Amino acid sequence: MPPGVNVTPLDGDLNTTMWTTAEAAAAVGVDPGVIRIWAHRGHLQRVNRTGRPIYRAIDVIRAEAATRTKAGRTYAA
Repeated sequence: MPPGVNVTPLDGDLNTTMWTTAEAAAAVGVDPGVIRIWAHRGHLQRVNRTGRPIYRAIDVIRAEAATRTKAGRTYAA
Protein backbone atom coordinates (compact mmCIF):
# COMPACT_ATOMS: atom_id res chain seq x y z
CA MET A 1 0.00 0.00 0.00
CA PRO A 2 1.42 3.43 -0.90
CA PRO A 3 2.40 5.68 2.00
CA GLY A 4 -0.28 8.10 3.10
CA VAL A 5 -3.18 5.96 1.89
CA ASN A 6 -5.76 5.41 4.61
CA VAL A 7 -7.86 2.27 4.49
CA THR A 8 -10.99 1.91 6.57
CA PRO A 9 -11.36 -1.62 7.96
CA LEU A 10 -14.44 -3.52 6.80
CA ASP A 11 -14.61 -5.87 9.76
CA GLY A 12 -17.27 -5.86 12.45
CA ASP A 13 -21.01 -5.30 12.11
CA LEU A 14 -21.50 -2.97 9.14
CA ASN A 15 -25.06 -2.25 10.29
CA THR A 16 -23.83 -0.57 13.47
CA THR A 17 -20.42 0.72 12.33
CA MET A 18 -20.43 4.48 11.72
CA TRP A 19 -18.03 6.32 9.44
CA THR A 20 -17.10 9.95 8.94
CA THR A 21 -17.03 11.29 5.40
CA ALA A 22 -13.28 10.62 5.13
CA GLU A 23 -13.59 7.08 6.50
CA ALA A 24 -16.50 6.30 4.17
CA ALA A 25 -14.56 7.59 1.17
CA ALA A 26 -11.49 5.53 2.07
CA ALA A 27 -13.59 2.40 2.57
CA VAL A 28 -15.16 2.50 -0.89
CA GLY A 29 -12.25 4.07 -2.75
CA VAL A 30 -13.71 7.43 -3.71
CA ASP A 31 -12.93 11.06 -2.98
CA PRO A 32 -14.69 12.53 0.10
CA GLY A 33 -16.49 14.91 -2.25
CA VAL A 34 -18.22 11.92 -3.83
CA ILE A 35 -19.65 10.92 -0.43
CA ARG A 36 -21.01 14.45 -0.02
CA ILE A 37 -22.54 14.31 -3.53
CA TRP A 38 -24.21 10.96 -2.77
CA ALA A 39 -25.68 12.47 0.41
CA HIS A 40 -26.86 15.59 -1.43
CA ARG A 41 -28.51 13.48 -4.16
CA GLY A 42 -30.26 11.29 -1.58
CA HIS A 43 -28.25 8.11 -2.21
CA LEU A 44 -26.87 8.25 1.32
CA GLN A 45 -28.47 9.35 4.61
CA ARG A 46 -26.63 10.96 7.53
CA VAL A 47 -27.32 9.34 10.90
CA ASN A 48 -26.77 12.56 12.84
CA ARG A 49 -28.33 16.00 12.52
CA THR A 50 -25.53 18.12 13.97
CA GLY A 51 -21.76 18.13 13.87
CA ARG A 52 -19.62 16.22 11.41
CA PRO A 53 -21.59 13.99 9.03
CA ILE A 54 -21.69 10.35 10.12
CA TYR A 55 -22.93 7.51 7.90
CA ARG A 56 -23.74 3.85 8.55
CA ALA A 57 -21.11 1.67 6.89
CA ILE A 58 -23.69 -0.59 5.22
CA ASP A 59 -25.41 2.45 3.66
CA VAL A 60 -22.11 3.69 2.22
CA ILE A 61 -21.35 0.29 0.72
CA ARG A 62 -24.85 0.05 -0.76
CA ALA A 63 -24.62 3.56 -2.24
CA GLU A 64 -21.28 2.72 -3.85
CA ALA A 65 -22.61 -0.55 -5.26
CA ALA A 66 -25.72 1.15 -6.66
CA THR A 67 -23.77 3.93 -8.37
CA ARG A 68 -21.17 1.45 -9.67
CA THR A 69 -23.88 -0.76 -11.16
CA LYS A 70 -25.74 2.19 -12.68
CA ALA A 71 -22.53 3.46 -14.28
CA GLY A 72 -21.58 -0.01 -15.54
CA ARG A 73 -18.31 -0.10 -13.60
CA THR A 74 -16.78 -3.31 -12.28
CA TYR A 75 -13.88 -4.07 -10.01
CA ALA A 76 -10.64 -5.19 -11.65
CA ALA A 77 -9.12 -8.33 -10.21
